[in-house]
Amino acid sequence: MQSAQIAKTLHEAYHTGGLYPESLNGVLDLPAAYQIQFDLMGLHEAEGERRAGWKVGLTAKAMQEQQGVHEPCFGQLLDSGRLASPAGVAFDTLVSPGFENELCFRLGADLDGGQVSYGQARAAIEAVAPAMEIIEKRCVIGLDFALSMAGNAQQRYFVTGDFVPFEPHHDLTAATVQIEVNGEARETASGSAVLGDPVHSLVWLADVLGRYGRDLKAGDYIMSGSFTKQYDLARGDHARARFEPFGVAEFKCL
Repeated sequence: MQSAQIAKTLHEAYHTGGLYPESLNGVLDLPAAYQIQFDLMGLHEAEGERRAGWKVGLTAKAMQEQQGVHEPCFGQLLDSGRLASPAGVAFDTLVSPGFENELCFRLGADLDGGQVSYGQARAAIEAVAPAMEIIEKRCVIGLDFALSMAGNAQQRYFVTGDFVPFEPHHDLTAATVQIEVNGEARETASGSAVLGDPVHSLVWLADVLGRYGRDLKAGDYIMSGSFTKQYDLARGDHARARFEPFGVAEFKCL
């Protein structure tokens, strides 16, 4: 099956709420998968969709161990997928959903694809928001990592709290998150879990996008990658992430 046809198949699954067909299992390598992801975004854009930015995933050891994948990944954020906290999402519209807890960066300057220094990446961050990503598991990421990347790295929605200006004194390694599900405390983690410092997610993303002739633009939203493992979602769940010192993001599955 050609790349364009695979992208079309994944696009149809996105709209119909289906899983990825078993015929696609094991047929892609990672470079081909990311190119299909770009083709998939092109199909969304042809329908009037707009790319709002990028996500970085599998940045924390807890996530990598849970998913059985030991390298970061990237996906693309749809403008229609951005939700303001507190948000409500209809459970029946989601496919095997879960959530992750992250910081969301808003860029105030372009970052050329390719080698970007830590200092350049940090200087490009205009504002930071507490955030949560709602994901869909249309295939098992640990069994077919490439297919999951072709399908946009499980991304469906990103929920953001209020953005606050990113100041020189902000130490993202010391930022913490406290996770609650239905009012029950689940776990706490720090920003140091995200590649040692969430800014490194931005460095990694700029570098890998450069290999595909892409770069980052002022105004892009960048999801840092989860501080903790991924959580499953059930109907009626209320998920809440409190990030110190940045605030709260939360949503409910209706």
